[in-house]
Amino acid sequence: MIAISKFKYLILVPFILFISCSVGAPIDEYSAEVWKSPNGGSINYRYRLPYKVEEGKKYPMLFFLHGAGGRGVDNKGQLLDANSIDAFKSQKLFSKFNSYVFAGQVPEGEQWVNVDWTSNDHQMPKISNSMQKTLEALDAFIIDSNNQVDVNRIYIMGLSMGGYGTWDAVQRRPNFFAAAVPICGGGDKSMAKSLINVPIWSWHGNKDQVINVLRSREMNSAIERSGGSPKYTEVKGRGHDVWLDVWSSDDLWEWLYSQSK
Repeated sequence: MIAISKFKYLILVPFILFISCSVGAPIDEYSAEVWKSPNGGSINYRYRLPYKVEEGKKYPMLFFLHGAGGRGVDNKGQLLDANSIDAFKSQKLFSKFNSYVFAGQVPEGEQWVNVDWTSNDHQMPKISNSMQKTLEALDAFIIDSNNQVDVNRIYIMGLSMGGYGTWDAVQRRPNFFAAAVPICGGGDKSMAKSLINVPIWSWHGNKDQVINVLRSREMNSAIERSGGSPKYTEVKGRGHDVWLDVWSSDDLWEWLYSQSK
């Protein structure tokens, strides 16, 4: 509990800085919804459509998992966290890549993955409440005939707490996602073999004081030992905010949207 409180404090510092940059960001361009689970409970999420949706065509989707600073009940923080909303716009996800974006919001006090963020290892736990409900909402969105999602081009990306969530989700559903971008997170190394056919590009700063860089290094190495060919970028001199390098990497976005099952 003490370690989690420390992490929350550290992650909120960049969150406050980034949210100040995002004042006036077009949050209302994303539709706000609440998924009511048939198993009880609910989860907030927002989504945005490509600029041009033509009848009969299918379009890619980015499934985005926010960090600890985006938790809450306002159904906004998940996109304001780490200034992801402006990054998606500046990289022209909705015009150049004709993409959907789908982002759930973890309630305060919950996590995408119920593990200790200060540990250098973990085994996949039971699926968390937030992950379960958000995946339910995602599935319902995809099968809705009013939406035109290309099921062969669903990408997952998450930072920090969401980096853990990205590893967790792709390990639970290795045949579901066309590619994954875990940012300063960690996963279950013992399940690396299940990921050898998933295009993965993980990122971490080598000076990260919140989540040990070993988490990304060891996941990357475990997949390689299992026969996979993941991509890994470790940014020298960068701390926990390595998402800044992801946001500005044209190569990353071109790579991501070129992937298809």
